[in-house]
Amino acid sequence: MKVGLAGGIGSGKSYVAQRLALRGIAVYDCDAAAKRLMRGMAIRQQLQQLIGRKPDKQALTQYLLASEENARAINAIVHPAVFADFEQSGFEWLESGIMFESGANRYVDRVIAVTAPEEVRIERIMRRDGINREKALQWIARQWPQERVCQLADFEIVNDGEQDIDQQLNIILEQLCKKPF
Repeated sequence: MKVGLAGGIGSGKSYVAQRLALRGIAVYDCDAAAKRLMRGMAIRQQLQQLIGRKPDKQALTQYLLASEENARAINAIVHPAVFADFEQSGFEWLESGIMFESGANRYVDRVIAVTAPEEVRIERIMRRDGINREKALQWIARQWPQERVCQLADFEIVNDGEQDIDQQLNIILEQLCKKPF
């Protein structure tokens, strides 16, 4: 069974993936894979042709945040490469901040949404990326609302700094072993 970890930026998907790793469950990180694959010549050339300049982090971020159309254009190049890489990777778990928006959910059987209160997410993003509140809110706004992701997911893990993540994982892993698909 293939399982996806979904959740917006700052929700704590990576932390949940770390907790899974301690249990011997390796999780494919779509963001890390995208960064790795974008260093490859074929994708770099496509991105450079699209944005009209060297596709470094700053140029890509600026282009991506400029419009929905730009974001779709970048995603049309990067997402298929990431999904193909996942399918060849041998991983059974996949972590994606845009699970449903990107179509990554088509590559898994079950989805776990990782959620956190918006203020917690904002603080995490600001601290992690060294950005201001306005920029953190911009990133959050680029993704689907948590409520929508939860409606589509099979399970939810609340990562608010108070709930016990391992206890929530225990319950979900037990249910995953029982659920037919």
